[in-house]
Order: sequence, then C-alpha cells, then structure tokens
Amino acid sequence: MFILSNFLTAIAQVLDYVLWAYIWILFGRVVASWIDADPYNPIVRFLYNATEPVLARIRQRFPVYAGGYDLSPLIAWLAIMFLRWFVVRSLYDLAYALR
Repeated sequence: MFILSNFLTAIAQVLDYVLWAYIWILFGRVVASWIDADPYNPIVRFLYNATEPVLARIRQRFPVYAGGYDLSPLIAWLAIMFLRWFVVRSLYDLAYALR
C-alpha cells in the first residue's frame, strides 16, 4: 500500500503547489486592477486570461459587488483556501493512513 500512499502524497503536493500559484496569480490580478495597469501588457493579459474564467463563473452565480467593488476575487480566494485546507490535507491524511 506504500505505492498508493506515495501516489496520494504526490497528488496532494502538486495540487497544493498549483493552488498556491493560483493564489499569487489572483493577487497579481487584483493589484493590476488597483493600479490600472496597461491592458496590452503581456503580464497583465496573462493575469486576466488566467483568472477571468474562474471570476466570471463566480460573478454569474453570485452578485458579488459591494460599493462598486468586485468581490469575486475574495470569493475565489476563500474557495482556494478551502480546497487547500480540506482537500489537500485530506489527501495527506489518507496517504499517511495507508502507510
């Protein structure tokens, strides 16, 4: 069972890194919107293209505007933190239990 345990540990680690990286991409998107960055800059376009599919789905399901501010990045951040705390830790615990 150690092979399955190692496989689950690897999946949990990769998922944790991907979610952590997406948090920073989301943070970059928020900062770029605050400073009104050039929309034709390749970095700004990457941030927009990487985050807009997720944020658009959140905006479709929830009216997340407060005082003229878009709160969909906050909802996305909370969802990512939930995934990191629940799913990733559960995978680690399951892997540990299989050893």
